[in-house]
Amino acid sequence: MSTRDRTRSAILSAAATLLGRDYQAKLAEIANAAGVGRTTLHRYFPDRATLIKAAVEDSIAAIEASVADAAIDQGPALDAMRRLVAAMVAVGDRLVFLFGDPRVLAEHGPDGGTPPDDPVIALIERGQAEGVFDPRLTPQWIQRVLWALVYTGHTEGELSGVPRHGIVDTVVETLHNGIARS
Repeated sequence: MSTRDRTRSAILSAAATLLGRDYQAKLAEIANAAGVGRTTLHRYFPDRATLIKAAVEDSIAAIEASVADAAIDQGPALDAMRRLVAAMVAVGDRLVFLFGDPRVLAEHGPDGGTPPDDPVIALIERGQAEGVFDPRLTPQWIQRVLWALVYTGHTEGELSGVPRHGIVDTVVETLHNGIARS
């Protein structure tokens, strides 16, 4: 990866992290978090809207790559779900950025079109067919609950300092067993 690519990546990562915490974060704060000056940031992204649009695209790509790396189409559905949760927790700052403030995707998200096949929905449907996920719940509902748990887990980790593996364990336990005592 070239220096230019590393700098761009650092800026986009810092933007996603800071804007996920505070959508009104200033460009100077983002530049500082990325370890570059404002002039450098402006060389890559001339204005806030361009930076946010690029951070949205980069975050979507990071999440898609994380899901692909988790190989959720392989092995038993429960094992694949655990790998998915671990992958999502690893890019939790990107999830918080994309979904924490509805303006992010509404103003800067990809244009409509036909959504691609969703590997997470396919995993959930496979788990339902294997009898490990409740077939009374729609795959979309389970997916939304999954995203909510990962989002909450990431936020809790940021606030309390719980390590990533602890968050993965908590999210998986809550997803698999709910909150009722068995």
